[in-house]
Amino acid sequence: MRILPDFDEPPVTETALGVQFAPVEGWDIPHFGLFWHEIRSRYPRFEVQPLLVSEVERPALEFKQTQPPSVELVSRPPVRCWFLNESNTELIQVQQDRFVHNWRKMVGSGAYPHYEEHVRPAFESDWQDFRDFLASRDLGLPEVRQCEVIYVNHLDRGKGWDTFADLPTLFPCWAGAASGNFLPSPESILFNVSYLMPESQGRLRIALVHAFRPVDAKETLQLTLTARGRPGSGETSDILKWLDLGREWVVRGFTDFTSERMHQLWKRKM
Repeated sequence: MRILPDFDEPPVTETALGVQFAPVEGWDIPHFGLFWHEIRSRYPRFEVQPLLVSEVERPALEFKQTQPPSVELVSRPPVRCWFLNESNTELIQVQQDRFVHNWRKMVGSGAYPHYEEHVRPAFESDWQDFRDFLASRDLGLPEVRQCEVIYVNHLDRGKGWDTFADLPTLFPCWAGAASGNFLPSPESILFNVSYLMPESQGRLRIALVHAFRPVDAKETLQLTLTARGRPGSGETSDILKWLDLGREWVVRGFTDFTSERMHQLWKRKM
């Protein structure tokens, strides 16, 4: 039974459930192929991507010293691999210190598969396969440092908004007011907000960016909610417990951040 806000037509276009861990000692290029062999029946395609940068949340915001450019000599190029299903709607991302399961909305694909029914079980199954693979290759179990839940939403122009003067009707926190009458309505917009979760459980970050979607050049507002935090342990049960918490913050945060008018457009049920 769902107890969180729910929508019949949510604007979500992508979800990600991820785990960051200490770099796995002994992990090397051949292991990507060996792991792919284990999961290829479900993920028959692969792509090579640049590494994801580690972003570990601290209990309090802190100053970060800008590092000067440097050149680092490495014995092999850092690699992240995508393993994709046939329809490109789901993929696993693997690198030496990270594991992510994504769902993506593609042209002609079905509606968002709910967290409880599909997204969480799919992550759990794939994460267990990854843990089993590491154990079978004597690479040990991951030393988990952080979990993350990411939901990407697209609010297309013409669906609830037409100009940036409409922003206050989308986001209650955006007043759109100025102290004078010189500035016109914004031409574009970009902002980031962060919220600390209680008891040092993590942090929720909300980012809004005006963009044109590459696949169809449609003008949209991309609203991304990211919850990150450290689970109680590296055990799968504790990881899932934190992911459930992170997902709750994403869903409740999305609902608080957006207006009741938009909730009606997305056909909110509870």
